[in-house]
Amino acid sequence: MKLRLEVCTILLLPVYLLISVYSMLVFIPWYFLTNAKKKKAMAKRLKAKPISDKPGSPYRSVTHLDSLANINIPGADTLDKLFDHALAKFGKKDCLGTREILSEENEMQPNGKVFKKLILGNYRWLSYEEVNQKVSRLGSGLTALGLTPKSTVVIFCETRAEWMVAALACFKYNFPLVTLYATLGEEAVTYGLNECGASYLITSAELLESKLKAALPQVSCLKHIIYVDNKTINKSEYPENVEIHSMQTVEELGAKPENSSIPPSRPVPTDLALVMYTSGSTGRPKGVMMQHKNLIAGMTGQCERIPGLGPKDTYIGYLPLAHVLELTAEISCITYGCRIGYSSPLTLSDQSSKIKKGSKGDCTVLKPTLMAAVPEIMDRIYKNVMSKVQEMNYIQRTLFKIGYDYKLEQIKRGYDAPLCNMLLFKKVKALLGGNVRMMLSGGAPLSPQTQRFMNICFCCPVGQGYGLTETCGAGTITEVADYSTGRVGAPLICCEIRLRDWQEGGYTNRDKPNPRGEIIIGGPNVSMGYFKNEEKTTEDFSIDENGQRWFCTGDIGEFHPDGCLQIIDRKKDLVKLQAGEYVSLGKVEAALKNCPLIDNICAYAKSDQSYVISFVVPNQKKLTALAEQKGISGTWVDICNNPAMEAEILQEIKEVADKMKLERFEIPIKVRLSPEPWTPETGSNSVWLKYIMAIYWSTKLPLFLGTNLKVPHA
Repeated sequence: MKLRLEVCTILLLPVYLLISVYSMLVFIPWYFLTNAKKKKAMAKRLKAKPISDKPGSPYRSVTHLDSLANINIPGADTLDKLFDHALAKFGKKDCLGTREILSEENEMQPNGKVFKKLILGNYRWLSYEEVNQKVSRLGSGLTALGLTPKSTVVIFCETRAEWMVAALACFKYNFPLVTLYATLGEEAVTYGLNECGASYLITSAELLESKLKAALPQVSCLKHIIYVDNKTINKSEYPENVEIHSMQTVEELGAKPENSSIPPSRPVPTDLALVMYTSGSTGRPKGVMMQHKNLIAGMTGQCERIPGLGPKDTYIGYLPLAHVLELTAEISCITYGCRIGYSSPLTLSDQSSKIKKGSKGDCTVLKPTLMAAVPEIMDRIYKNVMSKVQEMNYIQRTLFKIGYDYKLEQIKRGYDAPLCNMLLFKKVKALLGGNVRMMLSGGAPLSPQTQRFMNICFCCPVGQGYGLTETCGAGTITEVADYSTGRVGAPLICCEIRLRDWQEGGYTNRDKPNPRGEIIIGGPNVSMGYFKNEEKTTEDFSIDENGQRWFCTGDIGEFHPDGCLQIIDRKKDLVKLQAGEYVSLGKVEAALKNCPLIDNICAYAKSDQSYVISFVVPNQKKLTALAEQKGISGTWVDICNNPAMEAEILQEIKEVADKMKLERFEIPIKVRLSPEPWTPETGSNSVWLKYIMAIYWSTKLPLFLGTNLKVPHA
C-alpha cells in the first residue's frame, strides 16, 4: 500500500510542474485582461462607516452617508408601478416560465416506499405582456366576485408562476396580500387565516385537498377559495358557505367587458402591500406588515449589490415565495427584465428525488445565471459533491484536491484559476446548469467552509446577505468582489445599522479591536410592525426623533474596519454554563452541520449545567452503510436508537469540532438521533425542539444520559 502511494505521488509530479508553469505563463496576461487589480482594490476599500465619532453611531454605506435611498426607478413608488415600468420596457420578452409535465410514474424504493417520479419537458414562457393580461383579468375577476380595495387576500400556495401572477394582481388592485408558507401545518394555517380574517384565499388543488379541507370547519371568515390548477375539484366535499373557483374561471370572469372596463383602484406608497407570516418561537406564526414604500426601499438596496442585473439574466425560482428573500428577489428580477423559471427542491437537479433517472432536472434545462439558496441547500450540495470525491480513486481524488487547494489560494489573494475552472470544476458547475454568475445566500449563517466550496467549485461569488422579514429582507449583502468569508457585507444604501450594548453577554460598541453589540436596523425599509400584536410591535420596533423606524433584531454583530458586518451571536442562543462560560448554540450548530454523517443538528444547554447536549438527524444513507460495516442490523429507527451508532456520531462531532476550533465546553457530550427529518410537516424545527428540550431536561435528563430517549415531536 505504501509503495502504491509513493508511485502515485511520483506520477503526480508532472501535474505539480504543469500548475507551476501554467501559473507563471498566464498570470500576467490574465491579471491585466481581467482588471484583477481594480477588483482587488474594490474588495479592500472602505464600504461603510459611522456617521459620527460617537460610540454606537449608525453605520451607513459610504455612498449614502448624507441620506438613505428609498427609490430606484423615478416615479415607481409602489409595487404595481414597478411592473408597469418592466412591462413598458420588456413587453415582448420572456417573463415567467414553467416546465410541462410529460409523464408521472410511481417508483418502488428498496424500503417499500413509493416515490412519484416525473419526466418534464422544456420551459414554456409567458411574456411580460401575457403576464400583464393574466394579472389584469385576475384582479378584475376578484373585483367582480366582490373583493374591494384594501381587503386582504391570503395566498397559501407552492412557489410557481401563478403565485407571482396572483401577487402582481393584488398589488395592482390594492388588495393587501397575506402570505402563508405552503409547508405550514394545519394548526398554524388555521391560526393565520383566523387572525387575518380574509374572505378570499388563493391556493393549489393539492393544498386544498391535503391541508385546507380539514382546517375549513375551524375558519369562519373564508367565503371564496381560488385554486390555481387546471383540475376539477369536487365542491360538494366543502362547506356550502365557501365558494370554490379555479383561477381560470376567475380570469374569464375578469375578461368580460363589463368587468375589464372598470379601472383598478391603485395603491399609494403608504398603503399596506403585504402581511407576511413568519414562524414564532413556539411555532405560532406572526404577521409582519409591509407598506409598498418599505418593500420598494428594501429592493432598492438589494439591487444595488447585484451588478448588471438585466434581460440577459435567468433566475431560477424554487424557494418559498412566502419568504421575503425569494419574493423580493423575484420582484427585483421582473423589474429589470430578468426572466424567472420556476422549479422546486425536488426537481432542481438531475439527481433530485422527483426526477426520473436519466431525465434532466430544472437547472440543466434552464441554465440560470442567478439563484438564491439557503445555507441548508448549499450544505447539502457540498456534502454530496465531497462524498463523490471520496469515492474517486487516489489519483482522481488527489488531482481534485490539488486543483481545489490551488484555486483556494488564488481566491484568498483576490485572483482566479481559469484552467482549474475549465478542467476540474466544469462538471460540478454543470450541476446548477453551468451558467450561474452569482448566488445569493440568506435565511441563516453560511459556514465559511461551504462558502469557499461554492466559490471554488461553482466558479461564482456568493453574496451572503443579512436581513429579516421585519426589514423587508434588506440589511446587508456582500459585494461581488468581496471573497472574504464569515461576513455579511456592509449596510445597504437603503438602511443604517447601529450596535447596542448588551452588557449581560459582554458585548459593547466600545469593544476593541472592533465594536460589537445587538444589531439595530433603521431606514425606510423597516416594516410597520406585527399584525394585531401591538405589544410585540412596541417591544421590537421604535421610532427616533426624526420619525425613522428601527428594528431590534436580537442578533449580535461586529463591525470590521472596512464597514462590513459579521454576525457573531444571537441573544436567544447564548447560554451561560454553570462554570461561567458562554456558549452560542447557533455557532455550535453551524460548525457541526458539515459533519458527513449529520443532516441536521439541534444543540441545547442550560445555565445550571456545565455541558452541551444535542439532537441529530443523521444522514440515512451514510449511517446505514456504517451500521452494516459494524454488523448492526434492524430498521432505521433501530439503527438510530443503537448506542454504538450514537457513539459513532459523537466521535465524528468531536473530530469536526476540533477542526472548526470549538472550545471544549462548546462540544456536545451526549447525542440522541432522530429517525425523522425536522420539517413543519413533522411538527419539528430547531426553535421548537429547544423549547421541548427545556421541558425534558428537568424531567428526563437521567434517561437522556443513560438510556434511550426518543426525540419528542411538537
